[in-house]
Amino acid sequence: MMAQNKYLEILKASTKLGLTSFGGPTAHLGYFRDEYVEKRKWLDDKAYADIVALCQFLPGPASSQVGISVGMLRGGILGGFLSWFGFTMPSVLILALFAMFISGAAFDTGWIQGLKIVAVAVVAHALLGMGKSLVPDRQRVAIAVLSAAAILLVPTAWAQIGVIIIAGIIGFLIYKNDKAPEAVKLALTFGKKTGIAAWTIFAGLLIGLPLLRPVIESSYYAIFDIFYRVGSIVFGGGHVVLPMLEREVVPTFMDADTFIAGYGAAQAVPGPLFTLSAYLGQLMGSGWGVLVAVFAMFLPSFLLVIGTLPFWSIIRTKSGVQAALKGVNAAVVGILLAALYDPVFTSAIQGPADFAVAVIAFAMLVYFKLAPWIVVLITAILGAAMYAFL
Repeated sequence: MMAQNKYLEILKASTKLGLTSFGGPTAHLGYFRDEYVEKRKWLDDKAYADIVALCQFLPGPASSQVGISVGMLRGGILGGFLSWFGFTMPSVLILALFAMFISGAAFDTGWIQGLKIVAVAVVAHALLGMGKSLVPDRQRVAIAVLSAAAILLVPTAWAQIGVIIIAGIIGFLIYKNDKAPEAVKLALTFGKKTGIAAWTIFAGLLIGLPLLRPVIESSYYAIFDIFYRVGSIVFGGGHVVLPMLEREVVPTFMDADTFIAGYGAAQAVPGPLFTLSAYLGQLMGSGWGVLVAVFAMFLPSFLLVIGTLPFWSIIRTKSGVQAALKGVNAAVVGILLAALYDPVFTSAIQGPADFAVAVIAFAMLVYFKLAPWIVVLITAILGAAMYAFL
């Protein structure tokens, strides 16, 4: 009975966060700390900071992984699943319904243009915030700028992976003598054997899925392969997933306008930005496509968290790991800078009026501190007004 209550408590807390956590991954971490550390006392600040560091270290959606990790500390692997489910499902349902509406409606409307424009402001805002924390010195500014230039000149998913690896090596060489922080021991219900099994499954799927794709002629298999691969290799959270997904699904499954409109809509809902996979899955493969895309997108996060948590106390103390991570994080800022130009700016800004709306949206986010969903709503209305009167 106590176990049941514990699981219900995890689901209740995470669903509350899934319905109210607007503002992107950095804001989500603030909501999580308030709920799990301050209100519920499930863990202390040191343990929470260590979990955040782990999830910044791993590829995938950092805020979702923090939620999964807290759930696992509270209720094992099932607790981690319930924590993810509550936080993720509200925005999955909303974005899947939005995709159904889009596919059955006339697309060339002003409010859709407004959603595309707001993406410019949101990505610029994310770039500003990430730049302050992740590129605080000239060396990392140089890594970020060179990474952006490389991605713009060679716009492929494999180029992004190469940039991240090279940046990690450069970071290691520059910062290897910096002192690593002390680790906090985390209480887990599973051990290193489970962790090794999770890493084995993660690597097997990452290598095996693309190899079998030419042989297996199934749209659902293709969807699973795309979203699993992107969920496995993207560093820096939801905003950085944008260029990777865009290159995988445009123009094979949809046009750039439809893709960017979904990204804009994802800003209006709470929860993780990776639930953009629900919108894309609906357009790529209807109802089953939503399930396949969302499952494939978040499966790597589960496997990586389960695989790494038992070893994190050791990994965290290695100064070389921390040094490489500094380079990787700088490259992430560069990738986001490249994404701000292509596909976000090039798809959304078609003239001076569009740019004016983007500037207004940016000011509302950065200087007037309005909630993102309010900015999205206002920008959609401005887009509709432009379409009607200009």
